[in-house]
Amino acid sequence: MTEPIQRRKLFQEVFDRLMARIRSGDIPPGGQLPSERELMEEYGVGRPAVREALQALERSGIVEIAHGERARVVVPTADRLIGQIAGGAMHLLRSQPDSLEHLKDARLFLETGMARLAAERATEEDIARLRLAVARHRASLNDLEKFIELDMHFHRELATVSGNPIFPSIVEALFRWAGEYYQAMVRAPGVEDLTLAEHDRIVDAIAQHQPEAAAEAMRAHLTRANKLYLKPQGQGN
Repeated sequence: MTEPIQRRKLFQEVFDRLMARIRSGDIPPGGQLPSERELMEEYGVGRPAVREALQALERSGIVEIAHGERARVVVPTADRLIGQIAGGAMHLLRSQPDSLEHLKDARLFLETGMARLAAERATEEDIARLRLAVARHRASLNDLEKFIELDMHFHRELATVSGNPIFPSIVEALFRWAGEYYQAMVRAPGVEDLTLAEHDRIVDAIAQHQPEAAAEAMRAHLTRANKLYLKPQGQGN
C-alpha cells in the first residue's frame, strides 16, 4: 500500500530555505539572518513558523540567538560541534549500563594513538609545552579542582601535537563526559605522584621520538586511571 504524502509544517519549509541559504554561503558564518519580520514577509508565513524554524536551527547548533538581536550563523569549530552533543552523551552515560566502559575503551584507543603520533611529530617547542603542562600540573597538588583540570589540560596539549584540531576537542570531551564518575581516589596518598610520574614517562618517550614506548606509557597510564572511575548510578558493582 502506498503511504500518503505527509503534509509538511510551515516551519520546516522555513528551516529548509534558511539552511539552503546558509549552505550556499548566501549567509556566511558569523553573518546575521534577516529579522523575524523580514522572514515573515519574504516567505509569507506567520511569526510562529519563523520562530520555530529559528529555534530548530539553534538546537542544531547552526545559529545562535541573543536576546534583542537577529540570529547569527555560528562560526563552526570542533569544540562547538562536539559541545552540541554533550547533553546527549551525558544522558547516554547515565542511562546505558555499558556506556561508561565503552567510553573508557574509546579514550584508551584514541589516546594511545595520539601518543604514538606525538612521538612521531613532536617538535622541540611541542616537547617544551608538554613539559610545562606537567610542571603546572605538579604545582597544583594542593588544589583538587585545579589538579583534575590540569590533568585534562595535559591530555589536550598532547593531542594538539597531532596538528589536527578535532583531536584535542574529542580528548577533552571524553574526559569531561566521564568526569562525574572520577573518584576522589585520584587524591589518595601516592596516586597524584603516580599520575605525574606517568605523565613524565609519556613525555620522555615522546621527547625521544619512540612511538611504541609513548603508546605503551599512555596505555599503562589510562588502564590504571580507568580503575578510578565509579559506575554510573543504578549500575551494579
